[in-house]
Amino acid sequence: MEKTNIMQSIAENMGKVMVGQGGAAKLMVVCLAAGGHVLIEDVPGIGKTTMANALAKSIGVSFNRIQFTPDILPSDITGFSMYNPKTGEFEYKQGSIMSNIILADEINRTSPKTQASMLEVMEERHVTVDGVTYNVPEPFMVIATQNPVEYMGTYPLPEAQLDRFLMRITMGYPKSEDEVNILFRFKTTNPLDDLKPVADGSQIRELRKQVREIHVDKAIGEYIVEIVQSTRRQEHVALGCSPRASLYLMRASQALALFNGRDYVVPDDVKSLVIPVLAHRMVLKQEAKIRKITAESILTDILKNIRVPS
Repeated sequence: MEKTNIMQSIAENMGKVMVGQGGAAKLMVVCLAAGGHVLIEDVPGIGKTTMANALAKSIGVSFNRIQFTPDILPSDITGFSMYNPKTGEFEYKQGSIMSNIILADEINRTSPKTQASMLEVMEERHVTVDGVTYNVPEPFMVIATQNPVEYMGTYPLPEAQLDRFLMRITMGYPKSEDEVNILFRFKTTNPLDDLKPVADGSQIRELRKQVREIHVDKAIGEYIVEIVQSTRRQEHVALGCSPRASLYLMRASQALALFNGRDYVVPDDVKSLVIPVLAHRMVLKQEAKIRKITAESILTDILKNIRVPS
C-alpha cells in the first residue's frame, strides 16, 4: 500500500536524526496520519524539540516554533488587526499559529489565557480575530512539549486542553549503545540540517482521507467503548475519559493499521495505543497520587480484565 510506505518512510527518515526512538517516531507519524495533535512530555535533553523538527522536515511543509514564556500574549498566537492609514481599514496580521506544523515548546510555561487561545485552533482548525474567522493551512498539527520535572514558574495544562491532544508521548532515556551513537552522529554536524523531505502536504492530506476509510468492525468499536467506559468506573479515578477519547482511540487505531499495511483494525492496534491515547485524559483522586497509582497502571489492569474480541 502506497500510503503505508509513506508513513514508514517518514518514520525511517526521522530515525536518521533520532537514535533509538523508533517507537516514539512511529507514534508521531500515526498521530499525523490520524489528524491529531501530540504532547511530548519528558525530562530535559531527551530530544523532544529535535523530534518535532525532524517530523516537520520529513514532510516538507511550513513550520513554526513558538517558545512559550509567561509574557506571550494570545494575540501573538492567533494574530491581530492593525489599522492601515493608507487604506483606512483594519488589516489582519497573521499570528505564529498560521503554519502547517506548530511546535509549542514548553507550553506549560505560558499563562492559562494564552493556553486557552490554542483551544479553538486545535479543535476547529481556525482562529477568530475581531469576529472574523481565518482558517489555518492544511495539513495542520500542533506538537507541544513540556518538562514534567519543572514546576517552578509553570502552569499545568487544564483538562480541556489536554483532551485536545490525540496522544501524550514519553520518550525515555536512550540505551547506552544508542547514547554512544548519538555522540558520534552529532560529532561534526547536526543531521537535522541535512534532513530531506520524503513526503509533501498533498500526500499527507490524502493519507488522512485514507485513514478514515480503514475498516473498523463493530466488535472492535464495542471493545474501544468498553475500555473507555471502564475508566469512568475505577475506584481511584476522579474523572474518566470522554466520548472524544473513544473517537480518538478509533482514529489512531485506523492510522496504526494503515502503518502496519492493513486496511482493517485488529485488537492489537487498539491495545498498543490505549496508554498514549487515554492516560493523559484521566484525572486521578488525591489518594491514588499518594499511593503512587498511575493512570498507566490502571489502564493496564483494565486491558487485562476486558475480553478481547476474536
